[in-house]
Amino acid sequence: MSVIDRKRLDKEVFNIDTTGIRKGRYSDAYFCNIVRILEALSKEGYTFAGESDLREIDCNAVKNGDLRVEMQFFTRRRPFSLAAGVDEALAIIEECTGDFDDSGRFRKTLDELEVEAIHDGEFVDYGGDPEDVRPVLKIRGRYRDFAGLETPVLGVLSEATRLATNIYNVLVAAGGKDVMFFPARFAHYKVQALHGYAYALAVQVYNRKYGKNSRAIVSTDEQGRWWGGQGGGTVAHASIACFLGDTAETMMQFSRIMPVEVPRIALVDFHNDCIGETLAVMGKMFPAYLELVRAGKTDEAAKYKLFAVRLDTSGDMKDVSISPVGDKKYDYGVNPRLVEAVRRAMDNAYKEWNLPTQALDVAREWCRQVKIVVTGGFNVKKISWFEELGVPVDIYGVGSSLLENSSESGTNNDYTADIVRVQINGKWYPMNKVGRRACDNPSLSTVKSK
Repeated sequence: MSVIDRKRLDKEVFNIDTTGIRKGRYSDAYFCNIVRILEALSKEGYTFAGESDLREIDCNAVKNGDLRVEMQFFTRRRPFSLAAGVDEALAIIEECTGDFDDSGRFRKTLDELEVEAIHDGEFVDYGGDPEDVRPVLKIRGRYRDFAGLETPVLGVLSEATRLATNIYNVLVAAGGKDVMFFPARFAHYKVQALHGYAYALAVQVYNRKYGKNSRAIVSTDEQGRWWGGQGGGTVAHASIACFLGDTAETMMQFSRIMPVEVPRIALVDFHNDCIGETLAVMGKMFPAYLELVRAGKTDEAAKYKLFAVRLDTSGDMKDVSISPVGDKKYDYGVNPRLVEAVRRAMDNAYKEWNLPTQALDVAREWCRQVKIVVTGGFNVKKISWFEELGVPVDIYGVGSSLLENSSESGTNNDYTADIVRVQINGKWYPMNKVGRRACDNPSLSTVKSK
């Protein structure tokens, strides 16, 4: 990935609809309009007939249809953004810069552009001054050649950067614990690859900055397609329903049939009794494990090692083990007291199994190695709360909050593109709307076309 190995993703992974983008199918109509106008002016040989803001020079000979401009692409999320989507934006620019000749054939003019870009995975600071931004991408060239690309380029930058930054902040809140990536069901399936890439990028950047070893755990194969990851998972509530509500039997058959490399994670809130379900699963899986160990079948026994239990209690439900304390956040959903109670129950489960003395150490270790996964309503705020309290969570599963895009919560990563300079007679002059100016980013580097 870009910032890790300084290598950009191959453009083939993006499966870009080059035909559609070239024809403006994904562009806001006003960009298509300006392309049409500038092309017509170029064919007519039109020269500027208006009153220029550049009062100090004569602009009457300027051919607006062929005007070369400098455009910068930037985002304004405080205090920083973790940039992503740059590689895909560059792929769009490489494949779709140009125009159509009179016979309808597309002519690529990328070699007439100057392009600078940062790498995916680099941080972009923003202090709140709209005239002091850090562009992630700059293009200099004939505007009509790339004007129609603004909408799709802004889109891939905004979507990927928002996800990467949201995920990075969640990882920081989790303090290095694994964060399972669960937003697939909350977005259109066609963006899974982009989302999964942004997630994996954020994990790598976080690990590098903090010296951690968090894993990238995605739920679908498509989420891992750009970087070689594979979807993983265990059971859903529907699985338990297929076993008529018997969570323990669900896990026994899962363990018997599924390959040993698939972690055994039991979903234990089906009956709103996380402790009862957990103990039932453990009480059925450990005897199978112990029997196989005693028979010397250690490889087969590994199938019955419970990796974790997952608590997914709905936010409007109170687990049967929780007694009210007068504050809803301590009673409902997956809350600190519930997690702590499940941990205690798991650590002590073996004491109720009437085991022979020689099996106690094995049982104790088996129980205490079982991890706790929590899902359902987790975001930066809730994870930070859990971590501050020292709640014994091992893995967080986070879904829809990673897609959040709100100015109020500070998760807005909308990108903007502005023309900031124009070239006249070989010299560059400022040309920007009020409140904008040409800015620099020391991380920008020249992009060579392939």
